[in-house]
Amino acid sequence: MKSLSSAVKAALFLATLSPEITIAKTTLITNIQGYTINGQNLESFSAIAFTDDKIDKIYSAKDALPSSNKITIIDGEGKTLIPGLIDSHGHILSYGLSLLRADLVNTISEQDSINKTLDYAKNNTGLTWIQGRGWNQTQWPSNAFPTAESLDKHFPDQPVWLERVDGHAGWANSTAMAMAGITKDTVSPDGGEIIKDKNGMPTGVFIDNAMALINNSIAPLTIKQQKQVLVKAMDSLASFGLTSVHDAGIDTDNLNAFKALSQENAMSIRVNAMLYLPSPNWEQTLASGQYRSKDDMFTFNSVKIQADGALGSRGAALIEDYSDHAGHKGLLLNTPKEFENLVDTSMRLGFQVNSHAIGDHANKLVLDTYEKYIKATKTGALRHRVEHAQVLRIEDIPRFAELDVIAAMQATHATSDKNMAQDRLGPDRILGAYAWRKLLDANAVIAAGSDFPVESPNPFFGLHASITRQDHKNSPQGGWFADEKMTPLESFRSFTLDAAYSGHQENIIGSLAKGKKADFILLDKNLFTIPEQDIWTINVDKTWVNGKLVYKK
Repeated sequence: MKSLSSAVKAALFLATLSPEITIAKTTLITNIQGYTINGQNLESFSAIAFTDDKIDKIYSAKDALPSSNKITIIDGEGKTLIPGLIDSHGHILSYGLSLLRADLVNTISEQDSINKTLDYAKNNTGLTWIQGRGWNQTQWPSNAFPTAESLDKHFPDQPVWLERVDGHAGWANSTAMAMAGITKDTVSPDGGEIIKDKNGMPTGVFIDNAMALINNSIAPLTIKQQKQVLVKAMDSLASFGLTSVHDAGIDTDNLNAFKALSQENAMSIRVNAMLYLPSPNWEQTLASGQYRSKDDMFTFNSVKIQADGALGSRGAALIEDYSDHAGHKGLLLNTPKEFENLVDTSMRLGFQVNSHAIGDHANKLVLDTYEKYIKATKTGALRHRVEHAQVLRIEDIPRFAELDVIAAMQATHATSDKNMAQDRLGPDRILGAYAWRKLLDANAVIAAGSDFPVESPNPFFGLHASITRQDHKNSPQGGWFADEKMTPLESFRSFTLDAAYSGHQENIIGSLAKGKKADFILLDKNLFTIPEQDIWTINVDKTWVNGKLVYKK
């Protein structure tokens, strides 16, 4: 028998190696209009090289490009390349489910919502429950909550449950309420409200914690089903140019589904998860410690606590009465003592605490509690966050920088809420609402997001809203409370480096530099030269995460 050649021996040797060991591959993308943040400035470049999941170098127009037959070269066709965008506050499972349920976003009336639900039911026969999401009564001529009675005319026997666009209210028909055991005598739970008519009968609308009365009657998803929904959602999010998302409130089952997907290399985007408190087994889950996958595709090191509800459903907790609802101040979803216990427990276990706060009462409560327990637990370095930070007392704005607390805000909430926010708050409180400029001028860090599926996950909608303070029809002229606009660079930073910072990941993502992760997107228009009013029209051609092409138009 002849001796084996050296090439054959090498091939046989490689075949014996672990399947995880692969030959490094370098890719060079040329002919691009590249942009990234370098320090406090915007840096431009014309090419980028990466090997496997890490960036090797970015090249200016003056730099000589490497030449080798071992390098894969991609022509960027003169298009714009920027770091992958990061959504610091979204809900991936809910978004995935929204893709599979009746879509009621932008419905123009109660009947329009019913018609869309009927269309969905006709196309999805065999379902036990008809579910949907997206209605918003403040966009209807009635400006009134819908009723079970209107659903009952079309769904007399099948249970129907339709969540409001913000996820803070739900609309049920009589069959759904009967299955949940809801009667005239059912008492609203703490932190929630069952809307009742003048005769004391439930109308079909459930606010915040009261929604659980209906949700508990719906069979939960299995881990297998959750994984399928999560994959569908992540693939969709990658198509918008999102390479990383902070999932704002998951339970232990959802956490386990993400862990399984990361171990199966089945995640197309990075996820930084927050455990919702309180949720089943939350104490045991926190005691089990934090989690980070080897490839940084999945991270769990934070919690989400909800202080109050939402402004649109008047669940946001205000210090004074709602301007359009005398005698009503909104809802705290936990008592102050319960909230303190959740914060204290989480901080002592070393978890970043991210608290939902919409109203000025909730925001003050969160900041007061943070101030007390950051000092007691010495956890200022954990970069605790206020999610939304939507309505602030002017005197509370400087406290963000003083406490090293991050404001995780969603620009499209302002342009969506502008038709009702001042009605809810009046002429004085509105000056501390959606106050991006005031926060930035007070040296706060703003991490941008969308709160999908409450809003579209499209980050270019958020970039447009933060820069213009206008909707897609360029309304209102000059921008809504235009003094609160962000500059293009500030807005870009809020969706990249500052969003990464808010998740303790600024050393690996958020900008493009040697040694950082190869997360970037190629756009059909130039974000920095296009007229500001057209930023929302930008589309993504390609998305790379960890050096892999995960989306191509």
